[in-house]
Amino acid sequence: MENKILKNEVIDIIRGAISEDLDGFGDITSKYLIPLDKNSFSYIVCKEASGAILSGLDVAGFVLEEIDRSIKIDRLKNDGDRLEYMDRVCNISGSTLSILKAERTCLNFIQHMSGIATLTSKFAKIAKPYKVKIVDTRKTKPTLRKIEKYAVLCGSGYNHRFGLFDGILIKDNHITAAGGVSKAIESIRASAPHTLKIEVEIKDFNQLDEAITSKADIIMLDNMDAGQMGRAVKIIKEKRGSSCLVEASGNINLRNLEEICKTGVDMISVGLITHSAPAIDFSLEFKENL
Repeated sequence: MENKILKNEVIDIIRGAISEDLDGFGDITSKYLIPLDKNSFSYIVCKEASGAILSGLDVAGFVLEEIDRSIKIDRLKNDGDRLEYMDRVCNISGSTLSILKAERTCLNFIQHMSGIATLTSKFAKIAKPYKVKIVDTRKTKPTLRKIEKYAVLCGSGYNHRFGLFDGILIKDNHITAAGGVSKAIESIRASAPHTLKIEVEIKDFNQLDEAITSKADIIMLDNMDAGQMGRAVKIIKEKRGSSCLVEASGNINLRNLEEICKTGVDMISVGLITHSAPAIDFSLEFKENL
C-alpha cells in the first residue's frame, strides 16, 4: 500500500493516548517488579482468523519511539497487508520497562485501526467489480479522525472530505436554512471560490430536479432504496452525463451493498466502516530475555 501516515500528523493523538495510560506516573506495576537494566525480546502477533487487514503498525512504531527511542522495531509486515492467523507483524527489542509501558497503547491502535481497514476491505471487495468507490464519512470517534481515515485507505477505501473545512456538502439542515436546494446552491456559487466543487444531499425527486437544474457537481442520494437510486442515476446521467458524480449514502451495509453498486452510482459513503468496525485481535508476546 502506497499511503503513509506521518508522525507529525498524529503526534498529538499518540501523546494523548500515552498520557491517559501513564499519567505522568509511569507503569507502577513494572516499576516495582522489573529491574531498570533488564532487556527483552517481544513481538506482536495477529490472533484473528485469516483475512484481517493490517493498519496501525506505523502508529505503534511512533508510540514506541515516543516512549523510548532506543527500542528497536523490526517490521515484518506493512500497513495494508492481508494477514493470516498467527502472523507476526513486528519484532520489538530493548528495555523491558519501556516495552511494557507501550504495550497496551500500541495494541489499542493496531486493533482499532486494523478493524476499520478489515471492514473497509470487505466493502471494497464487493464494490470493485462495479468500479464503485467506497468512501468514508465524518462519523469518526472524536480526536481519532486522522488515524481512522488512514485506516480506511489501508483497506482500499477512499477518503471523503476530512472535515467541514475542506469540502462543500449541502446537507438537509443547510437546505432548510437556505430555503431550498436551488437557493442553497445559488448562494454558495455566488460567494465561494470557483475552484470548489459543490455537493448536495437530496432525499427525493423534487430535490433531485433542483440539484440537476442548479448544476451541482456531485449529488448525494440519501436514504433511497435501490430502485429509487437506479431511477435517479438514470435521470442524472441523461441530463448531466459524466459532469455530475453520484454518491449513495444512508443505511448501507454488506447485505445491501451489491444491490446499490448495481444502480450505477460512482461512490458509496459508509459511516459503518469507522463508527462500528469491530477490533481485530492482536497480542504482544515476550519470547526471551536478551
